[in-house]
Amino acid sequence: MGYVGLPLSIEFARGGLDVTGVDVAEEKIAQLKDGASYVPDVPSTTVREMLDSGAFHVTTEYTVLAEMDAACICVPTPLGKTRDPDISYIVAAVAEISAYLHKGMVVVLESTTYPGTTDELVLPKLAETGLRVGEDFYLAFSPERVDPGNAVYTVRNTPKVIGGVTEECTRKAAELYQHAVETVVPVRDARTAEMVKLLENTYRAINIGLVNELAIMCDRLDLDVWEIIDAAKTKPFGFMPFYPSPGLGGHCIPVDPLYLSWKLKTVNYTAQFIELASNINSNMPEYVVGKIGDALNEARKSVNGSKILILGVAYKKNVGDTRESPALDIIGLLRHKGAEICYADRFVPSLEVLGHPVPAFDLSQRLSAFDCVVIVTDHSDVDYARVVREAPLVFDGRNATAGLEIPNTCTLYKL
Repeated sequence: MGYVGLPLSIEFARGGLDVTGVDVAEEKIAQLKDGASYVPDVPSTTVREMLDSGAFHVTTEYTVLAEMDAACICVPTPLGKTRDPDISYIVAAVAEISAYLHKGMVVVLESTTYPGTTDELVLPKLAETGLRVGEDFYLAFSPERVDPGNAVYTVRNTPKVIGGVTEECTRKAAELYQHAVETVVPVRDARTAEMVKLLENTYRAINIGLVNELAIMCDRLDLDVWEIIDAAKTKPFGFMPFYPSPGLGGHCIPVDPLYLSWKLKTVNYTAQFIELASNINSNMPEYVVGKIGDALNEARKSVNGSKILILGVAYKKNVGDTRESPALDIIGLLRHKGAEICYADRFVPSLEVLGHPVPAFDLSQRLSAFDCVVIVTDHSDVDYARVVREAPLVFDGRNATAGLEIPNTCTLYKL
């Protein structure tokens, strides 16, 4: 019942189905039973409405699967410490489902993973029950396409790719999802659907890596990367703008391409684009810290002892998710160099980096006490004109200050 499972459950309930959400986290289920949502894209009023209607129920007990016609797996798939896929959450969920698998049941994996997971990992476990896939039960993969904070594209109006282990599995899964989404896109099989998701996120990761390297090149050539991108995007064909950033964050873009890279290593192939983009993107926080050091040096100050405010610590604007956020690496690196760090982000009420709390700063107070303000995440609620009025030194990693008049009292540096 996270950022994927809860919105999907709500849309199924709105589509007229009787939905039960299962999560092993007791605190999440307790919140939902009280009608409180912890997912920003799902208002608490909507949760209460669906609960009151009787179309939506929540529990920590897997035993309800015995009564379900379908089960959608929406669990995390992070990378392990060695940057290999951690599919333990999928394994645990499938083990529970297999205990209650029955004839006619549809099982759909939504968690992003490497091509072959549905066929090679999920299917064998479910087949141990003696039930036959495509005849007694139906298994498919349908990649989640949730974009947290996107008010335009939601679960319902974002096309849904579905690939079954058999043709009948695809048909049954498509029939299920037609209750929750407007457009279903069937593909040949589960492996194809798994690869579709990885293509989508690898495309973004590589293009972000390209534009991040472009930002470094423009810095060396004394060019404005933001002006160059804005000019290039006037071309009406053959170009799509991507923008540099202090690094990649979130649950998908920094992680998913490495699933594909890992899988390719098992067939003796190196995914060179993926590895190169990953290296560039993962090194951006260190590059940013170097630029902050240069900016402070120009002001005759050292990083050691400087008071630095990190403005925005979520991985993207207007959300509160800090998973894989480049801000965490930037804070850790600056602290290691002796800087005194505070952060300001109304979406993130508290923050720890490497086990140590980071003091929060109230933006209603004056910014002049800081030696440098670093814009890492460009939330829409921040008055950036005020930032450049009050702060003596600003490093803008998101071009949030574009078009603003910069007073003589502020020195502005951009990525």
